[in-house]
Amino acid sequence: MAEAERIIGTPDTPEDGGERTATPGPAGPDQQPAPDGRRPGRGRRIAVLFAVAAFAYALDLVSKMIVVAKLEHHAPIEVIGDWLEFHAIRNPGAAFGFGGAFTIIFTLIAAAVIAVIFRLARKLYSFPWAVALGLLLGGALGNLTDRVFRSPGVFEGQVVDFIAPKGFAVFNLADSAIVCGGVLIVLLSFRGLDPDGTVHKD
Repeated sequence: MAEAERIIGTPDTPEDGGERTATPGPAGPDQQPAPDGRRPGRGRRIAVLFAVAAFAYALDLVSKMIVVAKLEHHAPIEVIGDWLEFHAIRNPGAAFGFGGAFTIIFTLIAAAVIAVIFRLARKLYSFPWAVALGLLLGGALGNLTDRVFRSPGVFEGQVVDFIAPKGFAVFNLADSAIVCGGVLIVLLSFRGLDPDGTVHKD
């Protein structure tokens, strides 16, 4: 009878266990470590990370292929009057055209960012962090692909940029993904949410 009351009186725990706080509490069955010591939910978060990264990377790659084929060496296309144009350029520098003399250095930085993201994925239990890191990974891979495979040479390739707002630097979808991922990481940090799902409260 006591066992039946215990089972009936125990509320169901959501499948992911929700956000884990810095203050440990009683662990439900979905939060218990697996026999191999791993907590459930990480596999799904990693799947989200790579799905977002693949989508951002594919979108960037396809857009650059279209730009190179249809827009490069042609007059800019007005999208919103002269406020926004599609104007194909080759950028040897970092995002938004900065640091054109340091192409190899930016290539190494992009590779290092990708390595750090893969390292963080080992302790990833937060859905928002999975999205943020996926955006960073997809954007970094998009521009790194240009660095490796485009002219003038391996690790010195120039990135294809084409989105040209009035009075602003020309950029591409990979740059946009990197910026969105970075902004999301800053917001999550302000909220006190760590990649492992722990929430730090003041």
